[in-house]
Amino acid sequence: MSLNEGLKALQHQQFTQAVQYLENYCKTNGDRRSPFYIQGLMALARAYRGNGQLDKAIALGEKLKKHRNSEIKEWARSFLSILATNETVIRNGKDAPHWSEDKAGRAEQTGVKLRMPKMADSLSFASSITLFLLLGIVLSLCLGLFLIVGNNNPTLGLIIALMITLGFNGLAFLISPMIMDQTQRWLYKTRWVTLAEIKRKSPETAELILKVCREHKIRYPRLGIIDDQNPTAFTYGSFRDQARLVVSEGLFTYLDDDEIATVYAHELGHIVHWDFAIMTVASTLVQITYLIYLFTRELSSKGDNDNKLKDGVKVASIGAYLFYIIGTYLMLYLSRTREYYADHFAAETTGNPNGLSRALVKIAYGIVEETQKTSKLSWLMEGTRALGIYDPHDAASTGTVYRISSSSQPLGRVFLWDLFNPWAKLIELNSTHPLTGKRIRALSVYAEQIGLDTDFNIAEVVREGNKLDKQKLWNTFLFEFIVGNLHIFGALLGLVLGLTLSLEVLRWVLIGFSGGLIVKTWLVYPDFSRSPQSDILTLMCNPYASPVRGQPVRLQGKFIGRGDAGYGFGSDLKLQDSKGMIFARYVSRFGAVGNFLFGSTQVEKLLDSSVTTVGWFRRGVMPWLDLVEVSTDNHKIHSYPRLGTLLMGLGIIILGGILPFFV
Repeated sequence: MSLNEGLKALQHQQFTQAVQYLENYCKTNGDRRSPFYIQGLMALARAYRGNGQLDKAIALGEKLKKHRNSEIKEWARSFLSILATNETVIRNGKDAPHWSEDKAGRAEQTGVKLRMPKMADSLSFASSITLFLLLGIVLSLCLGLFLIVGNNNPTLGLIIALMITLGFNGLAFLISPMIMDQTQRWLYKTRWVTLAEIKRKSPETAELILKVCREHKIRYPRLGIIDDQNPTAFTYGSFRDQARLVVSEGLFTYLDDDEIATVYAHELGHIVHWDFAIMTVASTLVQITYLIYLFTRELSSKGDNDNKLKDGVKVASIGAYLFYIIGTYLMLYLSRTREYYADHFAAETTGNPNGLSRALVKIAYGIVEETQKTSKLSWLMEGTRALGIYDPHDAASTGTVYRISSSSQPLGRVFLWDLFNPWAKLIELNSTHPLTGKRIRALSVYAEQIGLDTDFNIAEVVREGNKLDKQKLWNTFLFEFIVGNLHIFGALLGLVLGLTLSLEVLRWVLIGFSGGLIVKTWLVYPDFSRSPQSDILTLMCNPYASPVRGQPVRLQGKFIGRGDAGYGFGSDLKLQDSKGMIFARYVSRFGAVGNFLFGSTQVEKLLDSSVTTVGWFRRGVMPWLDLVEVSTDNHKIHSYPRLGTLLMGLGIIILGGILPFFV
């Protein structure tokens, strides 16, 4: 029996056969120093894990950890880390979060053409319209700037503006990959590896890279690995033949071989589609608009006898900032569209859309796990948020449910909010990635086109979502949108009354603003005296949940860490119950000083203690709980999230009342 047979069985999740083939190969192989023998041992460890033979997997991992080769040692440490996590979950009375036995299959053939879902716009359209508008914006700003400063030759101004726009972008396009290389080396300690090392870590991935590069006639990218257990992957560069594809060690820790291959396929899709180059140009154009804004703002603030010139520069400054905001949202739109197309490319290339669905969920799980272990912020996750395959801010809801449940079905219900709540559509506008529920829905459509079962019964989720009261969803959204902006509407009403009735305009604007703020506060934080008992999973499965109007709730669990792992004086906490984890926000009655004192003196005492909490649950990209009360065995702690806003509202009302006596 050959090594290739064992690797093939492992690739198709035939773990029992893989164990049989690989055990036989490792016993009969004479050259124990051969890299193929080491590859066989690493594959056998993964097969043991997939087959549920955790004791043997751990023993083999410990053996490989003692190997003289540092790369093999690192692989073994990563492998044992995920096994330790699985054992911890088992000891807590849960099955390990690993769907080896019941996970959905893959297509027999790859390269099957798949139809894009309606939720994704055309990539060529999105790229063209974004770059066209951004180029027009930058050109207009440059042209306007040169005409404002008194250039008597408009034609020369146009030529100079064109030269600056094209020259700056061309230079940025060429040198940005080299700047990124230095950033990778300094900040993340990226090491560049050969395809052979990737093959030792994930055989299917190495074959995939060769196949994609051969079919699309491109060189295989420069391959990098970052020694960070937060799972992520990203691509950057200027030209397809000079692209860089970098992943973290966490990817190999938390994902199975076929899932790793789908992540690499996703990143290769960005290379084939020139996404990294287009995003480089787009982000550069957006930054130019911001630089012009800063320059014109500084210019307008300087004393100048030419009031006409000064007013013109102020107008240019305001225009530049507005264009910067528009450009930012255009770039976010393009970024979300390219993620859909990279997922589509991965599904077609691997014939394994289910593998990518599982990979997205496990990446979220890995991010949640690592945030609990680390004592500092992950520079990697924050620094590569826009480039990475997954937005780490979206990981909490998906990752925590997978962490607790050994079944994929509860996770499907969490996606109801992503797919049907109007707040999700609005919040997604500020995201570099589509919401996870939408991506998995698209991947499930691809699986159905191939004739595969799916891990997440998205069809059932959609059927349930179609039964929701759509009028209630939209009426609630519109009401809450108005509630969330009552202070602005109050200020506008005060302005209208002041102008109409010839009253003190500023006074009535302040009164309107503060009145709206007070009413908003009472509506956003409803009565909590009869908060019902619930659990985190039930709350996250509620498709009507809102980021504005809180849902009073009582939760029992324990605090497992600080909300911000990188800040030793932070007052926010992570609350975990039997079905999930959520961020809990504490607010002192003494404001920032009280938060600091609570974070520095009380938070450590609360960690790992059983608590009963009362608060308001809110759902955004990341769900959270505004605490009102925390009860432990010894004492009760009160939080005051409403107090600061109410005091501000009352203070502004008083200011509006006494202002006429001073003006």
